[in-house]
Amino acid sequence: MMGGGYGLFGGLGMGFGAIIWIVVLGLIVWAVVALFNNRTTLRQDSAIEILKQRYARGELSKAEFEQAKRDLA
Repeated sequence: MMGGGYGLFGGLGMGFGAIIWIVVLGLIVWAVVALFNNRTTLRQDSAIEILKQRYARGELSKAEFEQAKRDLA
C-alpha cells in the first residue's frame, strides 16, 4: 500500500503546471501589447508627409513649405 499524497512527482507536476500558465499569460500580454504598438505606429505619418499634406491643403505657402522642408532635412 502506498502512502497518501503524490510525493515528489505530484509537487513537480503542480509546479510545472503553474509555470506553463505563467508562460501562457505572459505570451497573451506580450501579444496584446505588440498589437496595440503596431496600430499606433502604422497611423503615424512622417514629418515630411504631414508637411506635404498641409501644403496641399493650402495651410502653408511655398516659401514656408520650402523652409520647413530644409529644417527637417
